Amino acid sequence: MADVAFAIPGELTTPTGGYAYDREVMARLPGIGVPVRHVPLPAGYPSPSYGELAETARTFAALSPETVLLVDGLAFGAMPADLLAGVRQPIVALVHHPLGYEPGLPEARVRELIALERQALTFARRVVVTSPFTRRLLVSDFGVPEAAITVAVPGTEPAARAHGTGQPLQLLSVGSITPRKGFAVLVEALAPLASLDWRLTIAGPLDRDEGTVAALSTAISSHRLGARIELPGALDRQQLGRLYAAADVFVLPSLFEGFGMVLTEAMARGLPIVCTTGGAAAETAPDAAALKVAPGAVEPLSDALRQMIADADLRRRLSGASWQAGQHLPGWEETAKAIAAAIREVAE
Repeated sequence: MADVAFAIPGELTTPTGGYAYDREVMARLPGIGVPVRHVPLPAGYPSPSYGELAETARTFAALSPETVLLVDGLAFGAMPADLLAGVRQPIVALVHHPLGYEPGLPEARVRELIALERQALTFARRVVVTSPFTRRLLVSDFGVPEAAITVAVPGTEPAARAHGTGQPLQLLSVGSITPRKGFAVLVEALAPLASLDWRLTIAGPLDRDEGTVAALSTAISSHRLGARIELPGALDRQQLGRLYAAADVFVLPSLFEGFGMVLTEAMARGLPIVCTTGGAAAETAPDAAALKVAPGAVEPLSDALRQMIADADLRRRLSGASWQAGQHLPGWEETAKAIAAAIREVAE
């Protein structure tokens, strides 16, 4: 089996779903006969400087031509054609979601990123995506042949069923505080529900977008919800596990998701879910396990939360469907096997 270089920008320990996916896959590929090594790329992606692009080109040039280059999409989608044209190795691109679909970007930057990624994908021998939704998106909007795409959905670790808290009802949301995650919408949706007994924890990194964090904190304060909403920042696996176990309802207000790993983590614990239909989130959580609303829609989200908080029978029904679905989720071994097959195909 050819050597595999997994090129990932920034710190591999970054506490986001995309980096967690990369870590889990890298840990399992050697066990199924695919030797892999981590090749760090500059941290500036997806907005690299000229110097960082030059450093990337030197990094790739130092690899053997026989090496299979597996490149994380946070970097790959932002690489210009002249850089990729000089790459000697066969490329497998890992696309978590298209970079230009990140909400909150200026329109000119959206167009630039979509054009860059559409061009970059023509240099990939194989493209790995994390959901059937993203596969369809790359075929329809980016011109990638469906036969060139491998779906490798994120694995989910088995977990004990959540025991909840009950009084006050504990709402849990997990994700980096960025525009795409829609937490400002969640705060606006909860503001009219002050008469109900609930508490919300939003667990996720606070250092990804300072402006979004500041705006979220201002919204919480302006609605006088500081005693009800907690932002503990990035947490480790054990800390998150305790939050999931104590939660009564899981909420994902994202504007767009390439998969939505936190939804399957909630399902593995049997949590009833309120989520949006943004991107792949609509398909990741079964209809029987979740109340779903359009992304960015404050009033429908508020109505769904009111129903979930006020109706214990509804929570029990959705919890049962969530737990049932959670028992049939694929593990990380299956994810790694799908990616290994894509790597072997281009290595032949």
